[in-house]
Amino acid sequence: MVPCRPVAWQRCYRLCRALITVGSPVPTQPGQTTVQGEDLGAWVQAQRLGWAQLLPAQQWMLENMLHLGPLEPDERPQAPRTQADKGAANMTAVRQFHAREGHLQPPRKHIEVVDGVEHKLDMFIDNARRRAGKLNDARRQELTELGMRW
Repeated sequence: MVPCRPVAWQRCYRLCRALITVGSPVPTQPGQTTVQGEDLGAWVQAQRLGWAQLLPAQQWMLENMLHLGPLEPDERPQAPRTQADKGAANMTAVRQFHAREGHLQPPRKHIEVVDGVEHKLDMFIDNARRRAGKLNDARRQELTELGMRW
């Protein structure tokens, strides 16, 4: 009988089992352990992230043989920030700079810190000027009201 698991999955599983056999811990982060060209940390993380897509037999093998389970909600990686999120954060930095300085002419390479996060304000303003035609009306209007030199 042929197992319905892909060969690559079986290979990584066997390599993890071999690690356990020699007394090494199963890696949990990408780049932690590479054996025979396989990044076992990345494989383990992928299995834990995609737990619901695994076959019951695969879940059983991971739980009982490798002592792994699905990622807890607090262990899941954060979703990447969208362009809208980045734009809103940059606008917050612009408003903060304007409130403090009274203008929108930051020095070259100026970094504005908002809630512990650094924003390259000069780069954002320079890009906004270059792409003024592509900005939505609300963003363009807000920058104009803050004294943006177009």
